[in-house]
Amino acid sequence: MSIWWSLHLRREAASVPLARRLLLGTMETAGVDPDVSFDLSIALSEACANAVEHGGDTARGGSSEAYRVTAYLDGETCRIEVADSGPGFPSGSVTRTPLRPVPARSDAEHGRGLCLIQELADHVQIGNKPGRGGAVVSFDKILKWKKDAPLMAV
Repeated sequence: MSIWWSLHLRREAASVPLARRLLLGTMETAGVDPDVSFDLSIALSEACANAVEHGGDTARGGSSEAYRVTAYLDGETCRIEVADSGPGFPSGSVTRTPLRPVPARSDAEHGRGLCLIQELADHVQIGNKPGRGGAVVSFDKILKWKKDAPLMAV
């Protein structure tokens, strides 16, 4: 069985826990192992927080008020994509795989999100949307299931 959903969210801090709760509820209902669900919820929170903070289109003199979150649970994999309409990633940073951002200082309050996503997910892609711009962070993880999970992949 496959499950997917997509949200169009305002770039406000309150949208981050909303997306995380929807993901956790979907995974609990499907019977996904809680440890896997927790890892993906933290990764999603980091990606959403980046979209809220950096996802505005300031180059055009305004700010985009929304970003998009899409989640797919399909078979043995969960794939999540967070896309915004901001300036996107600097051109040199989108081609590095694995991601190698400059490490944040131990007392820094910012700068660890993409590294954390990479540690929690099995595969991570970062890039810019073609055309109008904006950043896209997508990641996936192989799912583990609880015993007798109602929607477990066959």
